[in-house]
Amino acid sequence: MSASVEAETFTPYGVSHWVLLGVAAVGAVLLVRAGRRQRGTRSEVLFARAFALLLGLFAVAMQIYRVLPSQWDIDVSLPLHLSDFTWIVAVYALWTRRQWAYSLTYYWGLTLNPQAMITPALDAPGFPHVDFVDFWTQHILVVWAAIYLTWGLGLRPGWRSLANTASVTVAWGVAVFGFNLLTGANYGFLNAKPANPSLLDVMGPWPWYLAVEFAVGIAAWALITWPWTRSAERSARCATPAK
Repeated sequence: MSASVEAETFTPYGVSHWVLLGVAAVGAVLLVRAGRRQRGTRSEVLFARAFALLLGLFAVAMQIYRVLPSQWDIDVSLPLHLSDFTWIVAVYALWTRRQWAYSLTYYWGLTLNPQAMITPALDAPGFPHVDFVDFWTQHILVVWAAIYLTWGLGLRPGWRSLANTASVTVAWGVAVFGFNLLTGANYGFLNAKPANPSLLDVMGPWPWYLAVEFAVGIAAWALITWPWTRSAERSARCATPAK
């Protein structure tokens, strides 16, 4: 590889990486403030649906690009990563605010997407290459959607939400693992670790890291569920008249 190509390749923890993480943080704060101002107004519906359209149209455009004959590769072109399902449910959650869609967006969007952003498995040139734009735009928008729905609009997860998300995640894993076996692909990194450094590197060899990853995921989801359920229990006790 030439020096010029190496210079253009995205480098984790380089300047562009830190800038994007900063943009994600600032954007999240602004969306929370906007959501709180809009609660219970017509603007809430309009803004959330505009957000849904932005995310959906961008992701669909990128998916169309991936399946063009010039770009087609069965190993990477299909929307089978969990992040692909995350943007789909995030769009639906923004449009409808249905609890099941919100729950999947909350758990997947606030654990898997940040992990991918902090340790990106991205072997591509930097900005403005389409792979760079696709990866970062989609991941950031999904994180923003989860934050906006939760801290902006006030939706909340519960223990049933966690159980449903765990069940859906297992079903996705079984289906995609089977597809990987049939095709030799590695969607979801279920059949091998990514080449780039990631948290999976400290979770043991295949297939044991899958069990460790799931256990860590459930623990993380429980941790981000408990404060909401505790707050709800406290509010219920305060609302109960003293006898």
